[in-house]
Amino acid sequence: MGCVSEERWLYSAQMISTHTVLEEEETTKEAVKVEDFGGSKSKKQQPGELRLERVFPVYAVGVVSEPDPNLVASVAKSGCKPGDPIWDAVGEEAKLEAEKEPILSSFLYASILSHHCLEQALAFVLANRLQNPTLLATQLLDIFSDVIMHDRGIQRSIRHDIQAFKDRDPSCLSYCSALLYLKGYHSLQTHRVAHALWNQGRKVLASALQSRVSEVFGVDIHPAAKIGEGILLDHATGIVIGETAVVGDRVSLMQGVTLGGTGKEIGDRHPKVGQGALIGASATILGNIRIGEGAMIAAGALVLKDVPPHSMVAGIPAKVIGYVDEQDPSLTMKHDASREFFEYIAARSSGGRSSEMIGPQENGGTSRDAQVET
Repeated sequence: MGCVSEERWLYSAQMISTHTVLEEEETTKEAVKVEDFGGSKSKKQQPGELRLERVFPVYAVGVVSEPDPNLVASVAKSGCKPGDPIWDAVGEEAKLEAEKEPILSSFLYASILSHHCLEQALAFVLANRLQNPTLLATQLLDIFSDVIMHDRGIQRSIRHDIQAFKDRDPSCLSYCSALLYLKGYHSLQTHRVAHALWNQGRKVLASALQSRVSEVFGVDIHPAAKIGEGILLDHATGIVIGETAVVGDRVSLMQGVTLGGTGKEIGDRHPKVGQGALIGASATILGNIRIGEGAMIAAGALVLKDVPPHSMVAGIPAKVIGYVDEQDPSLTMKHDASREFFEYIAARSSGGRSSEMIGPQENGGTSRDAQVET
């Protein structure tokens, strides 16, 4: 009932073709607003900058990843211009999957191969994932397409994010699989659209999208929450992010994470997470507190106070147990504490000393010497 017909898509493609994201002349006319939990700043793009930015691995991990030689060769043979490496890779992966699994060929054609850019394909996928009998895919398609095709920040963010999923989630087989199957990616991109609608004053529609995401994916992100780029919602089930929460760039959140308030207070009442932080499964962070850049929150931790940058906290309530060597632990996804820390915990449970030094981790581990707080 809510499926999008081929004729409908032809009309939609014609309607939005004039807004293509690859028009380089547009880059000299717009300023990119970069916002983080400390404030905002504007940066004017220079001619050709967008093309350089589109080497998307640089966005997500800070270094250029080696491209898949098979995909590069395939794109070269097709004669396509490599204006959007991620979209080129998605198309090639979809073709290969259609050959391997013919039963999925119609699905892959409708979802990816019939579209001209990542924005169109994403709008189609989200519309069909979130449709219900009273909120049709065609209606959702119009909403997603209109917002994404007119918002250069979202166009950039969807590429940062898909690269983050590809690089940091070992179970993510390809860009194509992230786009089609990973509900963490779908939840995050729907939030970006809802956030744009919220800022436009269309709060009822934004809340309707939030509600559908909560029902379909089990992820609850308030439309007013501010989320940066290069974000990974790994598994995503049970993630809750409150209205005044702010999440910086390159943050990784595991399943069950809560960025919540502490009661019925109003105003700014939710956590502010610095860039590069790694938040473990089922961690609960409550109140208007700051999680420093590059911090690591252990799984199951209850965080009620500010966390210093590049520190590792664990426990209920959470305490600093060490410091991480990585600039952005969210990129390495190393959740384990040091061997010495676990020995310390074992000693405490056996009546050992209440405070010890955590020694250097063997074999170049993740934590430096640090006094354990008790």
